[in-house]
Amino acid sequence: MKEIKDLIKKTKRFLRTAELALNDGDYDSCVSRCYYAMFFMTEAVLLTKGLKASSHKGVISLFGEHFIKTKIFNEELGKSLRRAYDLRQKGDYATEFMIDKKDAEDGLNKAKTFIDKIENYLKNEMK
Repeated sequence: MKEIKDLIKKTKRFLRTAELALNDGDYDSCVSRCYYAMFFMTEAVLLTKGLKASSHKGVISLFGEHFIKTKIFNEELGKSLRRAYDLRQKGDYATEFMIDKKDAEDGLNKAKTFIDKIENYLKNEMK
């Protein structure tokens, strides 16, 4: 329970940093922080089923298997997480590809939706 709460706090902190980066025009950092906010929230929800993964792809895969395929969450959330991962990879590592403002804004909006839906689920699970 404490680990889930700590991950939620970290999620909120990273989401605030994503907003600051967007407002500063640092779109690469914005999508990176959006992804990590989603990643930490995904780790939190996986803990409700006693699940952990040792890699980012493992976390994404477990989320798909245990929360998307089982229809706890709709497919759009799974797509949003995978898209955020791809954008983060480009933003963090690609030198020939720059994240633009539209992608950063879209990423932030999808991250907020993702986090809200999972946070509501966690509130019900932790009662």
